[in-house]
Amino acid sequence: MGWFIGRGYSVHAWNQPWSGTIGTDYMQPDIYIDLVRAMERACFDYVMIEDGSFVPDAYQGSPEWYLHNASTVPKHDPMPLVPLLAHGSNHLGIVATMTTGFYPPYLAARLGATLDHLTNGRVGLNLVTAHNDRTAQNFGLERHHEHDLRYEIADEWIQVVDKLWQSWEPGAVVADPETGMYADYRKVHPIDFVGKYFKSRGPLNMPPGPQRRPVICQAGLSPAGRAFASKYADTIVAVARGAAAAKRYRDDVRARMVGHGRNPDDCKVMFSVSLVLGETMEEARVKKARADAARAGDLQAGLARLSFLSGVDFSKFPLDEPLGAVQTNASRGLTTLLTSGTGKATLREMLTDPASGGIDFVGTPDSVAAEMGEAAQEMGGDGFMITDGVTRRTISEITDGLAPALKRRGLIRDGYPHKLFRDNLLAF
Repeated sequence: MGWFIGRGYSVHAWNQPWSGTIGTDYMQPDIYIDLVRAMERACFDYVMIEDGSFVPDAYQGSPEWYLHNASTVPKHDPMPLVPLLAHGSNHLGIVATMTTGFYPPYLAARLGATLDHLTNGRVGLNLVTAHNDRTAQNFGLERHHEHDLRYEIADEWIQVVDKLWQSWEPGAVVADPETGMYADYRKVHPIDFVGKYFKSRGPLNMPPGPQRRPVICQAGLSPAGRAFASKYADTIVAVARGAAAAKRYRDDVRARMVGHGRNPDDCKVMFSVSLVLGETMEEARVKKARADAARAGDLQAGLARLSFLSGVDFSKFPLDEPLGAVQTNASRGLTTLLTSGTGKATLREMLTDPASGGIDFVGTPDSVAAEMGEAAQEMGGDGFMITDGVTRRTISEITDGLAPALKRRGLIRDGYPHKLFRDNLLAF
């Protein structure tokens, strides 16, 4: 089990009941520390923090909607949160998002190794290629690279980073006061990498962390994203409409892993879920109906979200005419999933589809736990990624309500047998 902080280090439910934070309070780490402590009590595997580096303006050609509603902006760098969350927990994996497009490999390798030391081997990196021209323009490009080329660049990027993490052999740090030797120079090597997109001499100017290679997370839905994830990821976060679609996705990426000579059991595929919990089934159904009605009554939010993901202004499309395939160089997988992937014809039908885009569970903690177990059996595992918004109410409902019901069925761990994040991830 994991929890995806889909808004990143940003404003959470600032004008909603149970948010507990108003205005600028979200800038402090308290809510995130509360979350990781509760997740660890519930024996979750990891928390993942989304990120982005631009102010959106695709919807109606203006940043107004996004800034007015605090949607995807403001957004702070999640990396400084990592050691704070590690200090607030003892076993939980902590995954922060890093873009292969705009982090130089040396800087990325050094930061990843530093965080692995500071967390005692509990850090992970969610590698993304960045999807927006506005992001590219913040880093000196006029337009972002073509979608599949971004993954080609990412493939070489991670090769450089991996070599830098391995540039210190095990045992390179001697720290022997009798001989006066701290590090054995014979075990620290330049990498002399020269590729198509990157060039790095190395070695890294620090030893790798306890894991040597931080846990690598990836969330690609497109064929290029799946190819990259199946080659390098230790855990994949995926979105699928229902357990049958989740099984097809998992079977595909596992087959790709075999093609890369990997054991597919060495990578955990986590599927996004949305939860509506109530003390009774009726209460849960009423909450779900209320949420669906709110979505149907705020089409602008859906249009703005699709514009953000695709970089295409969805306000220009008619709501009640058939919507053809949307061509985008941005987030292809999610754009397709939320439009043509819904099976609906018109944009209005797509926006009011009660399915979240992931796997939805509605009911009491006990009934939802049972349904999650059945879904896991159907799709073949490996786990679920909570995508609900971060409020103290949702934290409590899920970690103190749902998690105990899952534990009673033996569906999630009841402890952490290992010290390192990767070892715990693979243990269950």
